[in-house]
Amino acid sequence: MNLQTRYLGLDLKNPIVVSASPLSRDLGTLRRLEEAGAGAIVMHSLFEEEVRLENQTLNLYLRLGVESYAEALTYFPAAGSYRTGADSYLELLEHACRVLTIPVIASLNGVSVGGWVDNARRMEAAGAHALELNMYQIITDPGQSASEVEDSYLELLEAVLAQVKIPVSVKLSPFFSALPHMVKRIEAVGASGVVLFNRFYQPDIDIEALEVIPNLILSDSHELRLPLRWIAILYGRVGLDLALTTGVHTAIDVVKALMAGATVAMLTSELLQNGIWRLRDLLGEVSLWLEDHEYDSLDVLRGSMSQINCAEPGAFERANYMKVLQSFVLESGEPTA
Repeated sequence: MNLQTRYLGLDLKNPIVVSASPLSRDLGTLRRLEEAGAGAIVMHSLFEEEVRLENQTLNLYLRLGVESYAEALTYFPAAGSYRTGADSYLELLEHACRVLTIPVIASLNGVSVGGWVDNARRMEAAGAHALELNMYQIITDPGQSASEVEDSYLELLEAVLAQVKIPVSVKLSPFFSALPHMVKRIEAVGASGVVLFNRFYQPDIDIEALEVIPNLILSDSHELRLPLRWIAILYGRVGLDLALTTGVHTAIDVVKALMAGATVAMLTSELLQNGIWRLRDLLGEVSLWLEDHEYDSLDVLRGSMSQINCAEPGAFERANYMKVLQSFVLESGEPTA
């Protein structure tokens, strides 16, 4: 079965992409991901704040005691000769792009225009085939409006696009009041794709220690429904590529993503739980499903259950909300209302 896919202008041998995760932190694992069948790999995110903190800490220690006596000025080499997190990231990215035969997509999470542009240029120079801008921001200022947030995203995107020639995608959260409009604005600025959705990691509270606890809970297939719905709504209404991420664990999840209109399905949690070679099984299961259901091409499958092609388009909208509530029955057999 031919699973070839074109994403962000790149030729992929299949539509299953490994999303940004700790799996991409060493070259050996990247090679195994390719061998297992990944269509492309998104590198783990380079966080601008992390790089900035490392640089500030390094500079502090280099200057500590430097004015104590005259000879101390010659004790330390220039800060530029030291390696930071960004240097290690770019070195790994360069090696991966040189060694692997599948596309490698760099991932950048930044907070300032200068930081985004500088790191984006360096990623392109390292050989990245494309760039994923991971726009992960928690807006806590009550004085900041939704339009201001959207404008700041687009300002960052425009600044990056003005400096790099490789394709750029934007990874978004689902918390936009008018998501389709925002995606259209992203398309108008010049992005090649959007990734739906960024998965926020919610903190918990230790009520005994009185501490806020960061914790990581891996996704499951139930989380597929949110990106599935929005990709089904966006398909055919925007011209950029749609990548579905969060909740992809089975071959059926991949098929659903493509039916909704996704160009590619991205996954990580399934591989963290069941190993890298789970990729090979998924690809075999997807191919078998397509053959059993007599699909000779992904183009026939893709978007077949999107809103514009669905026999019941209201199922993706509020009309279905009422039906679901009215149809729910308690275990006792009595209706809820």
